[in-house]
Amino acid sequence: MKKVLINCLVGLVTSSLWTQAQNRPMTEDDYYRIVTLPIPENIQLEIGGVAVLPDGRVAASTRRGEVWMINNPYLKGSGQPTYKRFAHGLHEPLGLLYRPDGSFLVSQRGEITHLIDSDNDGTADVYESFYKWPLSGNYHEYSYGPVLAPNGDLLVTLNLDWIGRGASLAKWRGWLLKFDDKGNMTPIATGLRSPAGYAALQSGDIFYTENQGDWVGSGRMTHLEPGDFAGNPAGLRWSQEPESPVKLKEQDIPNTGEPLYEVAKRVPGLKPPAVWFPHTLMGISTSDIREDITKGAFGPFEGQLFVGDQGHSKIMRVMLEKVNGKWQGICFPFREGFQSGILRMVWGLDGSMFVGQTSRGWSATGKDDFGLQRLVWTGKTPFEMKAVRSMPDGFEVEFTMPVDKATAQNVDSYQFNTFTYKYHRTYGSPIINASERVIRHIAVSDNGLKARIVLDSLKLGYIHEIKAEGVRSAAGLPLLHNVGYYTLNEIADGQKIPSSQWNAAQPKAATVTTDHSNHSMPTATPSTNKGPASAKRNTEQPADWTNGPDQTIIVGTKPGLKFDISDVQVKAGSRIKWIFNNNDDMLHNCVIVKPGTANPVGDAAIKLGLKGSDMQYVPKSANVLFHTNILQPETSEAIYFVAPKEPGEYTFLCTFPGHHTLMQGKLKVTK
Repeated sequence: MKKVLINCLVGLVTSSLWTQAQNRPMTEDDYYRIVTLPIPENIQLEIGGVAVLPDGRVAASTRRGEVWMINNPYLKGSGQPTYKRFAHGLHEPLGLLYRPDGSFLVSQRGEITHLIDSDNDGTADVYESFYKWPLSGNYHEYSYGPVLAPNGDLLVTLNLDWIGRGASLAKWRGWLLKFDDKGNMTPIATGLRSPAGYAALQSGDIFYTENQGDWVGSGRMTHLEPGDFAGNPAGLRWSQEPESPVKLKEQDIPNTGEPLYEVAKRVPGLKPPAVWFPHTLMGISTSDIREDITKGAFGPFEGQLFVGDQGHSKIMRVMLEKVNGKWQGICFPFREGFQSGILRMVWGLDGSMFVGQTSRGWSATGKDDFGLQRLVWTGKTPFEMKAVRSMPDGFEVEFTMPVDKATAQNVDSYQFNTFTYKYHRTYGSPIINASERVIRHIAVSDNGLKARIVLDSLKLGYIHEIKAEGVRSAAGLPLLHNVGYYTLNEIADGQKIPSSQWNAAQPKAATVTTDHSNHSMPTATPSTNKGPASAKRNTEQPADWTNGPDQTIIVGTKPGLKFDISDVQVKAGSRIKWIFNNNDDMLHNCVIVKPGTANPVGDAAIKLGLKGSDMQYVPKSANVLFHTNILQPETSEAIYFVAPKEPGEYTFLCTFPGHHTLMQGKLKVTK
């Protein structure tokens, strides 16, 4: 009777949602509302750290070296928040930890600093060094934290330097460090490149997120234990120090371009990610991790993780499981549309989430330079894939509400693909070894909350893309987010469904297999700026240009997703040699498009999905006139073309997903 009552209530709620959906599609905003905190014009709140205080205030550290106390951050009544500066003169603090005695710990570039208000006037008057580490002076030496572990340890991560590649110029750069309350330091793990986000869960397990870069094919989340090596060899420079728990050396790490999972079989201590965040499909620069400990105040995802993305100004959702002693799981889209680049997320006293943001020097799809927003659950439950679990012959998908069994059991409602990335010293990676999986059987549970899906094969170490575009709830709602990416490190034990019970069409003699093999692993790493020429990408000077080009234009990049020149002028019909220098530390291309089409072309590049990498993120469109390929950092490419005959204001832009809204320039064609 209780179960029947619950299902009736769920039906009433979903019917109400469907009534709304008949008028317009349900959106993320219907379930999770973004509330923006006003910030005075004279405060540059480029947030590096956020802390929630027991008295209801919020503290925020900024990249400009200040700490601000914010009153009324929940915007109660008709009052606005007020700001009071608590500390200043710090060196880019990228973390903030409140202590029970009312003081704070912040990680500056070169130390953990203890901030104390000894006279209780609301301003720190004691800046006490808790622990110092050396600096080389490189601009990339970001320091994050500290984060408090459940056992009382303090955790800090140190970013690598950047010299055209990741480097550890000062001791312990690229490491996770642990401190006790006396300031005694213990190195824990290395292989970190840009570890802006990390968390110690309630279980005590430590996870950190990584951005695409050298040795990092895509964003990923890795479980860290003492002695682990997470993939970037630069930090191994210090592995021979007596206190180091890691014994690998830089020369132990092969640069073959094989998937990281395969290399880890031969390199003891190399830790494959628990979850991959496919680059541009999910985000481009993962940041903070926040475990849902709100006991339902933030919706139906208790115990799961929320992960921010700085470049795409959005939050993703992660469900983890431990199979055969190893962590793995799935990531889903969750909430986009924040005002700037997300760096920090903390729980408010009411179970809402404060989201601290900044974009200076890094840039983001959110248009503002910085911001502080609050994400509030509206009380409505979205129709989502709540969890996906490994099965011995496929996966079990759990939904947040009962499904329509006809659509949930229809093979055409789903699509499964597998792919992975190269593990090599090159910046980023194309998608490799992509293939489609075939569904053999679908069984929906009696209560409609789960679907057991049998596949033709599973690929260990691979990302399994799960699309469920055709599934509907019992009330007819489509999934709010119909895609997820499961990283399969281990296959769960249990009973397979016999082939005699399969209900999906299949070829004769088909068998379910578990693929443990090494699939066409590349041994060479071709440069990403190599590829066939075309009418839109001519890399050779035309033979009939006997006197050479009429004009040579050199366009470079600069930090913040910008070209180094914003305006170029050419004559209509003139012969142009266009040189694009990517002197940034991330991947870019340069695409010239028709007037007024930059944003549609950029949006089309985002929608290329798994095909994007192979297509150099250049969509097939008549609006695209000329383009380079995607270029690695510190590389260059020249293309040759005849300028349009029609005068006007054309646009050159980078169509690498997430870049086009900021990275644009004007190409003025004159008579």
